[in-house]
Amino acid sequence: MAPGQGLARGGLKRRNWPALAAATRREVPRVPFTIDGLAVGSVAATHIDALGRWPHWLSADNAGVTLRAADRDGALAAINAALHEQGLIVAWRDETYAIVERFGTPPLALIERAAARFWGTLTFGAHANGYVADAQGQPTHLWIARRATSKATDPGKLDNLVGGGVPFGQTPQQTLVREGLEEAGLDAAAMQRATPGNVVELACDIAEGFMHEQIHSFDLCLPRGMTPVNQDGEVAELRLLPVAQALALASGDDMTTDASLVTLDFALRHRLLAPAEHTRLAPRLTAIIPATRV
Repeated sequence: MAPGQGLARGGLKRRNWPALAAATRREVPRVPFTIDGLAVGSVAATHIDALGRWPHWLSADNAGVTLRAADRDGALAAINAALHEQGLIVAWRDETYAIVERFGTPPLALIERAAARFWGTLTFGAHANGYVADAQGQPTHLWIARRATSKATDPGKLDNLVGGGVPFGQTPQQTLVREGLEEAGLDAAAMQRATPGNVVELACDIAEGFMHEQIHSFDLCLPRGMTPVNQDGEVAELRLLPVAQALALASGDDMTTDASLVTLDFALRHRLLAPAEHTRLAPRLTAIIPATRV
């Protein structure tokens, strides 16, 4: 199949890929959140008053919020528990995330995963596009997951074959291996065959607060006839779809924002779009790809 032919034959109409706009949508006024003089996040301006009850740990005003506690982890744990009780932090996960200035730098503090959206801190994800290829290595089908309706975020939305947040103490590759077993029943040997794509960055308002996340994308070629099987109950179904059909879904509103962008990255790198669409969309995706992949 020549580049672009699959979608041309499939009749995919020009789409706006709303995930591209959603990835940078910011409508809620926010103020900087700093630790050690470093801007590591942001807090909604409407939450400044709520943080005033901890003057011994925080300075909070219209200029910003600064953490100055000696025991940062302990202070943030107490603050986040109280904010959770108030309903300002939702979807508690009991997972630990690190507050970092950028990827690869030492943690400045550790927090509950759900609290990252309140503080607007940088987080990381790892997603894999699972695909089937023809004899020439050209992708012909994509595995598309549907999230369980019990998921705390984006219930019932479409997703990549594998995707998850990178917790403290793991690399994106290690997260991919773990999630591969949990979400698709694929063992470590299978997941370690995944090859890296680009990193896409989201910095946008979401229902839980502010999402600032860099998502490491991977490509995973699966043999024809292999059927992934979910193990943890977080995936309602897994479907193998022709490329044209999968991209039609990803380019609309049916898929999560992050999964849509990871799918678009896959489509651009593998030249799956019609030439005019490739030329139109490539610069828009490049605008949300960090300069380097560490």
